[in-house]
Amino acid sequence: MIFGQTLVAFVLALALLVFFHELGHYLAARWCGVKVLRFSVGFGPTILSRRFGRDRTEWALAAIPLGGYVRMLDERETPSADIPPSDLPRAFGRQPVWKRSVIVAAGPAANLLLAIVLYAVLALSGVTEPAAVVDAPRAASPAAAAGLAAGDRVVAVDGDSVKSWNELRLSMLEAMIERRPASLTVERDGATRTLVMPAQTLPAEELERDFLRTLGVEPAAASVEVAQVVAGSAAERAGLLPGDRVLAVDGEPIRRADGLIERVRERVGQPIALAVARGDARLDIQVVPESKPSDRAGEKGRSVGRIGAALANRVETVTVAAGPIESVVRGAEQTWRMSVFSLRMLGKMLVGDLSWRNLSGPVTIADYAGQSARIGWQAYVGFLALISVSLGVLNLLPVPVLDGGHLVYFGLEAVLRRPLPERFVEFTQRAGLGIVMAMMVLALFNDITRLFGT
Repeated sequence: MIFGQTLVAFVLALALLVFFHELGHYLAARWCGVKVLRFSVGFGPTILSRRFGRDRTEWALAAIPLGGYVRMLDERETPSADIPPSDLPRAFGRQPVWKRSVIVAAGPAANLLLAIVLYAVLALSGVTEPAAVVDAPRAASPAAAAGLAAGDRVVAVDGDSVKSWNELRLSMLEAMIERRPASLTVERDGATRTLVMPAQTLPAEELERDFLRTLGVEPAAASVEVAQVVAGSAAERAGLLPGDRVLAVDGEPIRRADGLIERVRERVGQPIALAVARGDARLDIQVVPESKPSDRAGEKGRSVGRIGAALANRVETVTVAAGPIESVVRGAEQTWRMSVFSLRMLGKMLVGDLSWRNLSGPVTIADYAGQSARIGWQAYVGFLALISVSLGVLNLLPVPVLDGGHLVYFGLEAVLRRPLPERFVEFTQRAGLGIVMAMMVLALFNDITRLFGT
């Protein structure tokens, strides 16, 4: 079931992103007067095919959804003698450099525009995320050295506003990639203060882990939630239900699950008074822990209290929303930010500051697609926006065979005022293909390594 959902989410995501990329090329080609012969989503055997329009352009869906292409009338592929004289002026190669550049750049531009729209939709709909409120940092952690304290609300990182935990993580990630301290603006007791987080002290490989936790930065728990109740347990007899929020124990407020667990462990056979929130109602529930063998190391043979309930920390949440115009602005800002972030990541990998293990391939992308689809539509839309940015940025890289490489060719042609030698183009195309294939093999190797945990 999960595999099927992951596969469907991955195929839909890839088909949508490829369709918009190729649609950019197609619309630009039509606008520039170039004849389009085929528009294909996917490679390999054709599943569906229909012809439309004055030019009878073939629209096709192929079996392998790992890309797509727009085939235009081009004398490099079809000999001039086989092209009707009336169509020759509409061949791609006969267009001026600026038109060819527009057509090639339109694909990545379409992906970036799609990302703006998707991020704008999320901003307009309102996304509920954990608030950027931190818990007490561990002793001797970088967060403790910076002066962070329990309950601090981070409102800005390096001067950029922070509204949620995800925004805090992204801003801190940028500081880690650049190997520099991060300036945190926090609210504490009604006043703001600036703290310096030594993010550069962590090794680069921490990016592959939960680097915020390594820094000592964890979300503060707002209450304890009952996640599950065991049938026939003390918790069930007392009337606890999944979803209940435990606000106080014996009259004392409690915010973390481990605090309640320790109380229960030490109170075998003794009643514990719990103040519980269930929806809008507040209930007083009394539960008596049962004696059970301890499962902790070094406590063999010791009996401790258990109530038969799984507990989880519930964090404070915020809803980040905006109006129609502000949503578009936020979408553009987020797309720009993620584009620059992607380029920085790639640059750091090229110079060896970051491990190439951060490069992900289709298996990891499919896994993330499935996970986000199971979480909800907003998480899936956010995933689509991120991958759309990555696809747009990747295709603009100045690597032959990619759109960015073709733009370099056109730039050289404009400077030299003559077509580039065919042997030069052929050689660089082969080199570019080798680079792309090497990156794909490396990304797939990283996927397999993550999959098997080695």
